[in-house]
Amino acid sequence: MSEQSITDGKYVTLTYSIVDEHGSVLEQTDLPVGYIHGGRSELIGGMDRAITGKRAGDKVELELSPDQGFGPHDPELTFTDDIDNVPPQFRYVGAEVQMQNESGEVKTFYVTRIENGRLTVDGNHPLAGKALRVHVRIHEVRDPTREELSQDGVSCATSTALH
Repeated sequence: MSEQSITDGKYVTLTYSIVDEHGSVLEQTDLPVGYIHGGRSELIGGMDRAITGKRAGDKVELELSPDQGFGPHDPELTFTDDIDNVPPQFRYVGAEVQMQNESGEVKTFYVTRIENGRLTVDGNHPLAGKALRVHVRIHEVRDPTREELSQDGVSCATSTALH
């Protein structure tokens, strides 16, 4: 095990799980996710600060309010329409729909409900509005390789914890 502690510029690998207020696992990664601490990848809810100074083998637990996690649920990002007004390829729960506003910004919405001939899409993150508990285990702390420095991002899995 490395004796290096997490500081800006160190390459860190970690695993984590995110659970709701009832203890239900909402997201979990068993394969370590790697990033350069203090680089372009930002961890949710102050996780960066919570793991600074930690070493390989350390475990950290964070309690996050909705504002610290994925933000409050915004009802203005939820729309319901008659299913007949929706193209057939989007008529299933979980379908991704790219929508563009008047300014040309594109946002991903997800079909979250189909009921009584009506379809609902939601542009909120699935964990928005939820109080969360994050369990983190640090696996490795070391100097980054040249390749990792040039990427300065996630080297393993893409994850919601890194956003």
